[in-house]
Amino acid sequence: MDPQKTRERFASRLGFILVSAGCAIGIGNVWKFPWMAGANGGGIFVLFYLLFLIIMGVPVLTMELAVGRASRQSAVRGYKSLEPKGSKWHVHGWFCIIGCCLLMMYYTTVAGWMLDYFYKFATGAFEGMENSAVDGVFSAMLANPGEMTIFMAIITLGGFLVCSFGLQKGLERISKWMMMALLLLIVVLAVNSVMLEGGKEGLAFYLLPDIERATEVGLGNVITAAMNQAFFTLSLGIAAMEIFGSYMTKEHTLPGEAVRICALDTFVALMSGLIIFPACFAFGVQPDAGPPLIFITLPRVFVNMAGGRVWGALFFLFMTFASFTTVLAVFENIMASCIDCFGWTRKKATVICCLFILLASIPCVLGYNLWYFSVP
Repeated sequence: MDPQKTRERFASRLGFILVSAGCAIGIGNVWKFPWMAGANGGGIFVLFYLLFLIIMGVPVLTMELAVGRASRQSAVRGYKSLEPKGSKWHVHGWFCIIGCCLLMMYYTTVAGWMLDYFYKFATGAFEGMENSAVDGVFSAMLANPGEMTIFMAIITLGGFLVCSFGLQKGLERISKWMMMALLLLIVVLAVNSVMLEGGKEGLAFYLLPDIERATEVGLGNVITAAMNQAFFTLSLGIAAMEIFGSYMTKEHTLPGEAVRICALDTFVALMSGLIIFPACFAFGVQPDAGPPLIFITLPRVFVNMAGGRVWGALFFLFMTFASFTTVLAVFENIMASCIDCFGWTRKKATVICCLFILLASIPCVLGYNLWYFSVP
């Protein structure tokens, strides 16, 4: 059967752009990009980052989309149908799918943390807490395998449930609404943060070029960090974007669509910094990178902020949407690969892939508590 004629397709151009951008927009946009910009000379890092997006990110993204649209198949079958006779490019497709599975073992757990913290803020668990108690909430969550497993399972089951309805009725429909809500939330949060007293200092630290800071880090290190972030932020190299190319129509140019995806991803990354740095400077909190920024530093800010329960809940709702849209996109990639390579129905792929990811994620959950050990 000709995949060109039977392949599912996006119902709209907007659906394709928002789903693809949802795959690129994730946790790293919030807990990595702003901190890297602040630590590497502010505006200098941002300029190099934008440069690498244009000269490297957009071309590679265009190439991944081209493989998908030309083959109308997932990574393994797509590379196999396009590779020169006798070559083994399709082997790379298998590494991509294995990489996606390994990523989801960790990512579903972290997305569960976001949902857990949204629930905690929404129910008022942080109200009236001292800073030391805020730090303890994160430690207590990591030490509780039952709590982590429940929220990881909600993310995993919810993600595969959405994907089970198919491209248009499941992934596209849900991702469009979540992405539009995400973009609205990030604007509201950024405006609130920038308007805080003392927030302007954080804004200057984040966006103004600081030659002295860049020199201290080393210009070469700044350039390397910007290049790495440009590739990391677009989810390149694991065929996550290739699958959406296979669902595209041929009505629009690939470079143009790649630019639009990059623009949305960059918008969210830049706006995340507008949330974090003004708020941290306004309350005299040192912004860190990674999980401590999201689960310790920012909750400290919210508990000391007027209306902190609401702003904290909105922030973690935004983070839940950002992580869940990535989960949906990667789940679709894994499922589509199983459907194409093994001839499974979508229902069968949903059940088997869901059980696999659930079981494979358990070691990640237990690695923070029951299976945790420290090397002397």
